[in-house]
Amino acid sequence: MTLQKVKHILIIEKNPAVAESFTSYFFKKDFICHLSANLEDGLNYLKTKLLPGCFELGLLICEIETLDPKELVQLSELKALLPATPFIAIVDEKLKTKVSQVLDHGFFHYLIRPFEFSQIVHLFEHAINYQMINKEISILKKELLSKNTFQGVIGRSSSMRKVFELIKQVAPSTANILIQGPTGSGKEVIARALHNLSERKDKPFVAINCSAIPENLLESELFGHIKGSFTGATQNKRGLFEEANGGTLFLDEIGDFPHNLQAKLLRVLQERTVRAVGDNHFRPIDIRIICATHKNLKDLIINQQFRDDLYYRLAVIPVNLPSLSERTEDIPLLAHHFLSKFAILNHKDISTFSEPALNFLYTYSWPGNVRELENAIERAVVLCKTRQIELKDIHFSALGSNDIILSQLESELPTLEQLEKRYIEFVLKKTNYKKEKAAEILGLNRKTLYRKERDYGWDKLPQSSSDNEII
Repeated sequence: MTLQKVKHILIIEKNPAVAESFTSYFFKKDFICHLSANLEDGLNYLKTKLLPGCFELGLLICEIETLDPKELVQLSELKALLPATPFIAIVDEKLKTKVSQVLDHGFFHYLIRPFEFSQIVHLFEHAINYQMINKEISILKKELLSKNTFQGVIGRSSSMRKVFELIKQVAPSTANILIQGPTGSGKEVIARALHNLSERKDKPFVAINCSAIPENLLESELFGHIKGSFTGATQNKRGLFEEANGGTLFLDEIGDFPHNLQAKLLRVLQERTVRAVGDNHFRPIDIRIICATHKNLKDLIINQQFRDDLYYRLAVIPVNLPSLSERTEDIPLLAHHFLSKFAILNHKDISTFSEPALNFLYTYSWPGNVRELENAIERAVVLCKTRQIELKDIHFSALGSNDIILSQLESELPTLEQLEKRYIEFVLKKTNYKKEKAAEILGLNRKTLYRKERDYGWDKLPQSSSDNEII
């Protein structure tokens, strides 16, 4: 067995006798110990020896001396370098009132001097078991994700499986495709999947958001221009149609495509040639065009904002994406995927959600779809101070703004009292009926909230099992 395959332990301890006793014990457990006298030396040894040598660290035991700003920075750097390794801190009696700071820096546990050696043995066994369980969970999550991922698109709901089947069927064709779906539903990801499954996969995939570029610049961006064709055109420029030649051009937000350019786009689709601004010559191109929009193009046609002949050229194969609220089965998969992604990016040892947090993610309406979920998880990872995402880490603007609540009323015109009743019920549900959290969001004291519950006849509403918990 090579050294790289043996578990290693880094021990940062200034007392040689204590360090030696650790080394003797762990050696009997088939671990190799690496010793450093202080944090600075330990960090240097880790960077220059252990990490470059690809040694797998099963545990880090670290003596905490002062918890001053310098030491806290060093602890943060250690945790960033070893996000998945359990840390055990050894703290002097004088620092026992500050041990919460130790846990805030991602330590698995701590011991306060003086301690029995059996305590470190007990913690060691728990830490190793914790690491092994986390590895198994990570492997299982990857297996589950791989079974429910298609070309980087995550989903196991029936609506997404239908989308996947359609993509597999139409990707090898040369037909133009129109992807329709609400904002944030992953239209560009689907476009890339179509490209990657086509014969053009080794050629360019060029994307442009038609709503993000001013109308007076969009023509030059797409078709290119020649030197001197307009003020500021100091050199020839190839357009995106030519940049994508042989591959795929993705026109996002095609519903915002300027009406006066739609005829030129139609000509490209019909004749497969482009002419740069100011040029007299047409150049042949070989591209596939995939478009996407969150707008109803047929409504735009009725309002004479979109050409019907262009629509039929673009929408040879329509692909309709569901909103996240229509595929709630996928929310846990997506949430865990984003959690893993942002935990790695932010060097945090967070691997799961609490049950109330996951329930909230599952029941929230997600008007911003997958993009909103991704942003919510990223924010939660950054704010989280423990090893799992709690409900308190998930922040929304007022748990869904008034616009969201009002939009759910559709065409109703409720009284103020009815609206208040609905909103209180909404907040109670979203906070898992935790009265303290609900009252804080509503701007009420708890007595007033209890009185309103009685007034509305909600005495038998579900009660939180931990209503006194501060979240």
